[in-house]
Amino acid sequence: MQTTETLSQGLKREYQVVLAAAELAQKLDAQLADMKDKVRINGFRPGKVPVGHLKRLYGKSIMGDVVQQAVNDAQTKILADNNLRLAGQPKLDFPEDRDEMEKVLEASGDLAFKLAFEILPSFEVGSFEGIELERLVAEIPEEEIEKQLKDLADRNRAYADRAEGAAAESGDKLAIDFVGRIGDEAFEGGTAENVDLVLGSGSFIPGFEDQLVGAKVGDERKVVVTFPENYQASHLAGKEAAFDVKVKGIAAPGEVAIDDELAKKFGFEDLAKLREAVVSRIKADYDRASREKLKRALLDALDKKYDFELPQDMVEHEFNGIWSQIKAENDAAGKTAGEGSSEDEQRAEFRRIAERRVRLGLVVAEVGEKAGVKVGDDEVTRAIIERARQFPGQEKLFWDYYQKNPQALAEIRAPIYEEKVVDHIVAQAKVTDKTVSKEELFKVEDEDAKA
Repeated sequence: MQTTETLSQGLKREYQVVLAAAELAQKLDAQLADMKDKVRINGFRPGKVPVGHLKRLYGKSIMGDVVQQAVNDAQTKILADNNLRLAGQPKLDFPEDRDEMEKVLEASGDLAFKLAFEILPSFEVGSFEGIELERLVAEIPEEEIEKQLKDLADRNRAYADRAEGAAAESGDKLAIDFVGRIGDEAFEGGTAENVDLVLGSGSFIPGFEDQLVGAKVGDERKVVVTFPENYQASHLAGKEAAFDVKVKGIAAPGEVAIDDELAKKFGFEDLAKLREAVVSRIKADYDRASREKLKRALLDALDKKYDFELPQDMVEHEFNGIWSQIKAENDAAGKTAGEGSSEDEQRAEFRRIAERRVRLGLVVAEVGEKAGVKVGDDEVTRAIIERARQFPGQEKLFWDYYQKNPQALAEIRAPIYEEKVVDHIVAQAKVTDKTVSKEELFKVEDEDAKA
């Protein structure tokens, strides 16, 4: 096999590979000889089928395997000899002349093809001691703990039907049917039956609940509201809608007490244990937000620290994934890709995001490899179990899916690996805690969402 480098430009490489006809014939004969003792053909005793007969029957199909193996061998040899790492799937260029390829399949002509690919960039990982990070932390306000306890009590509140003819008051729970229309047309998602609505809860569009105060069982009311300008369904945002509402039931709220009895209803020994659980859950949310902020700050620092050429095929693949998602979200919301800016400007912005993701992905992979970061099977198993818990009753189906789907398993393993690399870097960086308000801790910046 003869390999000749024909292009070395940045991360792009191209090689001309030639496998002489004699080598092809040798590889073909070796496979035919191996087949001779295994194949069963009518009219011939086992092991006595002439090689020439086998060649006439199977020669071309076997040569297809020989050519594929030649491509694999060439690729392996080129990468090993030149200490290169593939950044993506190589592109193959075979001769277009059919006669030439026919000779190859008959092992009477040289096999010549081009192998083009991009390689992963080489860069020094270096030290992380110069990276300075702030870890945002916030104290849990006592009122937040009390609010969550009250929410639990409210969700467990008992309601009793009001007396016949009683009018609904704020705080009452109504059972209603409704049909919503814009103009004369009912709109998707605007019709429902037997819906429970607590007046004053703010569950429905602003103004909806207020117009049902004073209603009685059996009443049919027309409720007119305007959807907020920032309503998630953009085709409804800012529009006036009329709802035909029928009141089918009215129930008054009972008294609630935040005490040991409430705790027992949620499976806790007493109120103190319930409170501990609430604080633990809130703290987990705070810790998660703090971690996300710290990780974002670290990724920003790494993005500034490293500057190297990126494999364009990887960038293009990442960009296409982002752009497809953006288009799907815009289509679902009834938006166009260029709202607020031109499509070219949006494409340029998301290409920069794709480049950032590829760069950081390569950095994380390189740091992890140099540090010997590994993800154990037990860690993957725990992650799968955690996800399966989100689908009660379908745990086995969930588990089987991951066991039979290597790609899905890799998607479980990847974020675990990334988090371990982040921990490795953070352990070397200079991290100082900064106390902030809850609002600042949970504030989501536009750049956070995009990145």
